Amino acid sequence: MPTDFSNNAWNAIAYALTIFKDVPCDFFILNSYQVGASGLSTKMAGANDTRLYNLIKEQSERDLKRELEKIKSFDKNPEHTFIARSVPDNLVNAIGKTVYREEIDYVVMGTKGASGLKEVFIGSNTYKVIKEVDFCPVIAVPDDYQIDKEIDAILLATGYEHLFENYELKPLLNFVEHFKAKLWIAHVGSLDALAPEQKASKKGLKNRLKSIDYEFIEVEKDTSVNNTIQQLVEKDKSIDMVVMINQNHTFFERLTREPVIKKVSFNSKVPFLVIHLFE
Repeated sequence: MPTDFSNNAWNAIAYALTIFKDVPCDFFILNSYQVGASGLSTKMAGANDTRLYNLIKEQSERDLKRELEKIKSFDKNPEHTFIARSVPDNLVNAIGKTVYREEIDYVVMGTKGASGLKEVFIGSNTYKVIKEVDFCPVIAVPDDYQIDKEIDAILLATGYEHLFENYELKPLLNFVEHFKAKLWIAHVGSLDALAPEQKASKKGLKNRLKSIDYEFIEVEKDTSVNNTIQQLVEKDKSIDMVVMINQNHTFFERLTREPVIKKVSFNSKVPFLVIHLFE
């Protein structure tokens, strides 16, 4: 759970604590900070940089301590462990290294963030993390999203562009099974017949979903895939999460020249889970 200590970051933390409230978990709360090089390679500048670095480091550690206290008063599950990490690096590197070292299952972060003196943390940063940290599922939580303790239905938007692997479905099925949620699988695009490879992908998916409540829907593409997905969520208030599999040049992007994952990450009204395909 990356944080810049803004309300938006706290909202994403509260979301993570709520959806995993009955699951034994280690939560890593991460704050990253950087000191810009002054450009003057003098001893004086070096000393100033070191002083500034120490101030920022101490501030980060203090704020993390306060955040941990807030989390512990919010979350009373004895099977939850909280580990604070203050990392001197840019956000994407700090997350990437932590995910790799700690074998993280999900990154949960907000999609808008503090402005003013603090770095404009999220929004474009969340998309950078989705793009660069492509070895861990990312859940992007809209800044004003409030969860009502349960996930009732999940929307998987797909072009049936490949045969689904167990490892890529697992982060999605974890939620479906845990919340006994309904899974809607939406094929967005032309309602003409699917190509043979797409039919094979859909059939493979059916075989993997035998034990859960799911339904396939075909949706004619509106002005854009992103708009179509937003309209589905708007129409069906039970949808609490949108999921997409990110592979290079997805079916959607080849079809529409539209950076779908980027647009959905900026526009989704509900949390957006992006799972990466290791090609």
